[in-house]
Amino acid sequence: MKEKVVVGMSGGVDSSVAAYLLKEQGYDVIGVTMQIWQEADAQQPDLEGGCCGLSAIEDARRVAAQLEIPYYVMNFRGEFQTHVIDYFIREYRLGRTPNPCIACNRYIKWEALLQRSIGIGADYIATGHYAQLGRTSDGRYALRPSVSTGKDQTYALYNLTQEQLAHTLFPVGDYTKEQVREIAGQAGLKVADKPDSQEICFVPDHDYAAFISRSTGKSEPAGNFVTTDGEVLGQHQGISHYTVGQRKGLGLALGRPVFVIQIRTDTNEVVIGSKEDLMVTELTAEHMNYMAASHFVTGQRALAKIRYSHAGEDCRIAGISEDGSTVRLLFDRPVRAVTPGQAVVLYADGYVLGGGTIV
Repeated sequence: MKEKVVVGMSGGVDSSVAAYLLKEQGYDVIGVTMQIWQEADAQQPDLEGGCCGLSAIEDARRVAAQLEIPYYVMNFRGEFQTHVIDYFIREYRLGRTPNPCIACNRYIKWEALLQRSIGIGADYIATGHYAQLGRTSDGRYALRPSVSTGKDQTYALYNLTQEQLAHTLFPVGDYTKEQVREIAGQAGLKVADKPDSQEICFVPDHDYAAFISRSTGKSEPAGNFVTTDGEVLGQHQGISHYTVGQRKGLGLALGRPVFVIQIRTDTNEVVIGSKEDLMVTELTAEHMNYMAASHFVTGQRALAKIRYSHAGEDCRIAGISEDGSTVRLLFDRPVRAVTPGQAVVLYADGYVLGGGTIV
């Protein structure tokens, strides 16, 4: 009897090729698009290349018809509101910079989709993410970087659990993006040349502060831009407009490049400093998820990525809470713009060891 796999299909080339490859490998494949938008008119931005909206559904449906596999649209609006949108708004209002894609992967594309898939008799779920799955010598499931270094998505998947990984397939992790497009073309898939989606799917215009204001019905109070020693430099528009490391859009003419180096929610201040002020040698992370590692030990070394586009910096574990949920890292060299709310993900020996949220 064929093993059954549910493929999360976004209408893009990666998930379409994932479904194609799995069918070629002999799996019983079912295509599913996750409907996440809260209102029908929120689908319109998807026409510019987003995921999970109306055009995504139509593209995914056409690919499923080409592949002759069953296709369904599953409603995950409630889960998406709770675990992604509400989290996104809450974090910005607390002066942190959230990563909604990580939350969506953990709670929507895996937890919610996996539960429903198992409920209909599936053995696995699969996506078009660029990652590889392996097992360590002690039997733990762990992600390995994709062969396509520039497209590797393991950073955004660090939070998956052992149970989720045990029921996951990553068909495109063995290929480069160019090879995936070539496979799509050879298979005659109409999405072979579809552009990649780059923006946060529910804020396609990148105006996060306006989205938060519309969603909550509340405008944020203005406050002061200040230096590290308290000098007032001007007025900011509300803290959700800013993130650590930001240079553009500050509206400050000081005759020199300046950056956001800290956001103080207790005083509603945005602290401004130099490029040098952004460089730090340590960070603390909480809510640790362990993947290849079952735990960390003080002095353990790893490569740490502090954002998706970060190449990584060598570090060592300098401290661990008793329950392992919080760690402190010391970097071999200073890193730029460590941002509260973002993830730090640790790698060693070709595996994702685990990661957590920067505080």
